[in-house]
Amino acid sequence: MADGQFSPPSVVRVPKQPADRLFMPELLLVGPELHEDWAVLARGGLIARVGPSEQLTRANPEATIEQLPRCLLMPGTVNGHSHSFQSLLRGVADDLAFTEWRAQLYQRAPEFDAEAVYTAALMAFGQMLLAGVTTVCDFFYLHHGGIEFDLAVISAAAELGIRLVLVRSMLDWAEAPAAFRETTPQAVANTRQLAAAVQGWGRTTVLPGPHSPHAASIEMIRAGAALAKEWDVPWHMHVAEARYEVDALRAITGRSPVAWLAKEGLLDSRLQVVHGVWVEPAEIEMLAGAKSGLVHCPGANLFLGDGLAPLAAYLAAGVSCALGCDSGSANSQLAVIHEARLAALLAKGTGGSSTAVTSAHALQMATAAGAAATGLPIGVLETGSAADMIAIDLDDLSMQPAANPLNNVVYSMELSAIRHVFVAGEPTVRNRQLVRRSEKSIVEQYRRLQEATPGPPMSAAVASR
Repeated sequence: MADGQFSPPSVVRVPKQPADRLFMPELLLVGPELHEDWAVLARGGLIARVGPSEQLTRANPEATIEQLPRCLLMPGTVNGHSHSFQSLLRGVADDLAFTEWRAQLYQRAPEFDAEAVYTAALMAFGQMLLAGVTTVCDFFYLHHGGIEFDLAVISAAAELGIRLVLVRSMLDWAEAPAAFRETTPQAVANTRQLAAAVQGWGRTTVLPGPHSPHAASIEMIRAGAALAKEWDVPWHMHVAEARYEVDALRAITGRSPVAWLAKEGLLDSRLQVVHGVWVEPAEIEMLAGAKSGLVHCPGANLFLGDGLAPLAAYLAAGVSCALGCDSGSANSQLAVIHEARLAALLAKGTGGSSTAVTSAHALQMATAAGAAATGLPIGVLETGSAADMIAIDLDDLSMQPAANPLNNVVYSMELSAIRHVFVAGEPTVRNRQLVRRSEKSIVEQYRRLQEATPGPPMSAAVASR
């Protein structure tokens, strides 16, 4: 792809909200409880009040009414870990050994220009919104030494209206492509510049993300953690995702990743461990003691053959556990609600107990746990939280019978049941269609990009298969 021929559209500013917007569903999920004839009052993108519909209507006669008949209104789901640019590689390296999968990523991703990154983000974020994701943590490391590509991702998110936490990865591993690498001073300066550039954009925040113990030096990890402390925000890092990473670090340091982080004084309440598959029981206790969080990515861990994180042990220890889909090439699916079901079923099966992780646990991980992973007031319907919500069609076949709607949401619901999606009180999906940009236009943009790309199409199967 030729460089310098694409400028991402200017970031779409959040439109001025109506003074009040009253959402009136048939059922409302508040915490673990379902309420009939309750409503949500949104003001300026936040939840102002929650309570009986009649009371809120009487007290707010000027509010714009959003009628949601035969709908269950619940918090939007939070995708705690993603790599949007990898959506261009969906299907390219499926069913390959991890080293071959990574080789395809390392070979192809550096060729993507800003237009490709922007298009990939439109594809990923559009798919997420249709699946009920209202906030995504996009762990982004295709920087090419600056912030242009980061801004391309942010522009795509703003265009579609999804809430974006850009986890700006910091990576200096010599074996990674140059497009991924920065020095520690460069990474810190660029992360600061990006955070300053998006100040006041409403639905976008920036967090530091030292890539992993094997791909970020100890100096870089310390710099990322220090930046998070300075800003009082979470920081994310891939930790103990694959067995080979654990073995390699132990060979060098004599410790596995979490124990090594503890020795280096890097476990804190801001750290969000992504994956955390190959951990010892004592390491889970270390994370719990430090009040560090986990972003659990069961679909990606299975897809790449990395194993299964001991979710029930994390929960039993009191570790906050959010959910992540990872990427369109490391998982293929981008629906957090599917990850919730998968997480619960795997914990039941591996633990030999149907109560190991319940639907309530799974739903909490998909929604409320996102607050710890992002540092944002999201994932719950209560005063002061973001008005990020999804409306579930109670008449969808996958929601029948309605003996327990919350069990249905986790275990039986198909994505066809997600009728509307609201972010900051604004519709982003209406009647199962993207509001700000059509699916068709995104697909057409991808096809134009593909046609303009020299060599094999990005979606072509690799020769080694």
